[in-house]
Amino acid sequence: MGFVNMNMIKKLMLLALAIPSLAVASSGVHLDKAPYDLNDKASLQRGAATFVNYCLNCHSASYMRYNRMKDFGLTDDQIKANLLFAADKVGETMTVAMRQPEAKVWFGAAPPDLTVIARSRGADWLYSYLRGFYRDDTRATGWNNTVFDKVGMPHVLYQLQGEQVMKTEKQGDHETHTLTLAKPGSMTAPEYDASVADLVNYLVYMGDPAQQTRKTLGIIVLLFLGIFLVIAYYLKKEFWKDIH
Repeated sequence: MGFVNMNMIKKLMLLALAIPSLAVASSGVHLDKAPYDLNDKASLQRGAATFVNYCLNCHSASYMRYNRMKDFGLTDDQIKANLLFAADKVGETMTVAMRQPEAKVWFGAAPPDLTVIARSRGADWLYSYLRGFYRDDTRATGWNNTVFDKVGMPHVLYQLQGEQVMKTEKQGDHETHTLTLAKPGSMTAPEYDASVADLVNYLVYMGDPAQQTRKTLGIIVLLFLGIFLVIAYYLKKEFWKDIH
């Protein structure tokens, strides 16, 4: 009976891990691969600037402090001069002045905190979502999204990307939906994709700032254990050489 219970527990654990991917698959949403790189400090700096200028107006990151940006090469003076718009000190958390009840009235739902949004949604989801806005006159904000249907959030980056529209074409019994650029923005499509990749890079970093340090320490520990294993093996041979 105990063996059966353990098997059942394992199956339930696997099912729980699979639920997010099953949800995405069942919705039929195609997600593009996010080209992020946590070792690219310049990309993280650009992503942080985009986040502060475009996202932090409505969304908070209340579990992240501004001075963590020093992890990828910024100084306190650079943070103060270029990124500290909603706080007085670099040691403060990234909160916003918008009140939750008012935000719920304006947008239909309060904008979520984005500290761990990359861990919740995934980098690919965010990358596809931020590139999937299109004009929809049936929505109160005038925008909809290919990844998040009937989204309440307006397209805050539309001045950069431009305005996309959804084109529907019938091919027999099937319909195909494609996004086309109806009104250009200040960036070309490749430039906008690169800017979104930088933003996603920063969101991934923000969800786990110690990730790269942890991976480096893990490699060092494994190397140490490997070297120690060799030493321990030869010590064992030396201690037991006269015992048969």
